[in-house]
Amino acid sequence: MLEDMVFAFFLLSCRLIFLSVFIITLSDLECDSINARSCYSKLNKWVIPRLIGHTIVTVLMLILLHWFIFLLNLPIATWDIY
Repeated sequence: MLEDMVFAFFLLSCRLIFLSVFIITLSDLECDSINARSCYSKLNKWVIPRLIGHTIVTVLMLILLHWFIFLLNLPIATWDIY
């Protein structure tokens, strides 16, 4: 159970770092440092890697029998598939 919590903390910290890239880019857009087209081009190049990474992590949790973390990731994976 401790391994699950450590791995969940690791995944959460990776997601927060990834989210900070989006927040910084959107704050630059709000402050008119960049225009909307360059903001969207910066953010769009991260969508496919995020989806691939999240799919890999969710499948690994299923294969490695980390049920708690898999159940935490399942709603987000379902939304990504939708």
